Amino acid sequence: MASSRPSPSFRSSAPPPLVSGLAGLKATLLEPENIIEKPWGREEWLSVTKRYALKKLVLNKGARFSLQYHEAKEESQHLLSGRIRLLLGRKDRPEELEAAEFLPGETLHIPPGTIHRAEAVEDSVIIEASTTELLDVVRLKDDYAREGTNDP
Repeated sequence: MASSRPSPSFRSSAPPPLVSGLAGLKATLLEPENIIEKPWGREEWLSVTKRYALKKLVLNKGARFSLQYHEAKEESQHLLSGRIRLLLGRKDRPEELEAAEFLPGETLHIPPGTIHRAEAVEDSVIIEASTTELLDVVRLKDDYAREGTNDP
């Protein structure tokens, strides 16, 4: 089932002086409504276009995301700081999850159908780029009993 979230909005401004010579360049400023508090930390919507979405995820120590997968959405996550314990698997074999450690500087590609969950061993910051199927989330388990969870 899909989760609901407010649609991020962005305000354009004049390009910064450093790049003012680049025709057509628009800078965006992060607005307060683009920072969404979550039970596990927060997400900051940095950019949403017709082709991709970019956000910063701040995961608090001891907190974790839902155990989830996406039918169509594809993600890449880059760990900027912290340390994360990952659970990864395939949606056709949900009982066969593997644990892995995710360290700063590492990047994880998450194709559609990949079951995944991140748990912060310490406060962590992730940059996530994804395709634009923003409501494509199938939650299998969720510590916060959010809507759309098959087994809270």
